[in-house]
Amino acid sequence: MLILRLVLALALVVCATACKREVEKPVAQPVEKPAAAAFVSDGAGDGSVWVVDAPNGGRLYLCGTIHILREKDYPLAPAYEAAYMFSNKLVLELPPGAASGPELTSRMSQLGMYSADTSLEAHVTKETWEKVKQWSGKRDLEASSMNRYRPWFVALLITSMEYAALGAKPDKGVDTHFEERAKKDGKPAEGLETVEFQIQLFASLTDKQQNELLEQTLGEISSVAEEFEKMILAWKRGELEDLREMLFREAERFPDLMNLFLTARNLAWIDPLEQMLKKGEKAMVLVGTGHFTSDTGLIELLRKRGYRVRHYREVTDF
Repeated sequence: MLILRLVLALALVVCATACKREVEKPVAQPVEKPAAAAFVSDGAGDGSVWVVDAPNGGRLYLCGTIHILREKDYPLAPAYEAAYMFSNKLVLELPPGAASGPELTSRMSQLGMYSADTSLEAHVTKETWEKVKQWSGKRDLEASSMNRYRPWFVALLITSMEYAALGAKPDKGVDTHFEERAKKDGKPAEGLETVEFQIQLFASLTDKQQNELLEQTLGEISSVAEEFEKMILAWKRGELEDLREMLFREAERFPDLMNLFLTARNLAWIDPLEQMLKKGEKAMVLVGTGHFTSDTGLIELLRKRGYRVRHYREVTDF
């Protein structure tokens, strides 16, 4: 399930299937903070939230997200509420509002579509094309509609539709939940990346990498439901080792993809996150949980730089 979880680690899956939302002008609303005691962990269902402290009082709430969720996956663990209430701003993978608007769909299609003189069938093996046709029939789609797109785009479409069939949608994702709430409350928010950057992660893949992405996706769809349930359970409990095992089970087979989607991005994010700590800011950082689960994940990178990092269940000093 490596590839589908890699896609879940990207905010782009939100972009690929995002519901169109009107961007409203933020109107600050008075927010009364509950007493800190209300957020002390009870030791169960604490969520994937880690707290990073700097000596000067700077604090980051590293909140692992799942970018697509179901209605039944709510309410979120109290750790997320604590992170929101005790932070002064949100830090998302993408800037607020970036996943809405027709220009996004247009750009995705522009980069993901072949020119009229070629097709998906011409760029993949006969076996892969047959699997695409079988999947299309299962989802009541014409295979010809898939034939227009590049392998990376088809992989995203398949992933989005398979999770949608489980009731998992981007407008239920953790990022969207807090982005919309911050908009209502007038809380500042910013992004670590741009939409164009995330799209280019896929568009820049070599033909070989694109075919690997599509082949793996087609090979994993039969176990999506079972694996998704396992991942949600580990995420809700904040079981980092279980999440690590799920994500990196086949990592050695796809080192380039792992570096592109996770490691390189973590290394690009670490300096701006550290600057927030050095400035004494208190920020809720909402990124895919996969970005926490390796030796080059954000948790270990910040520890190596000398910051105190604790799981939410260990924190009482709000």
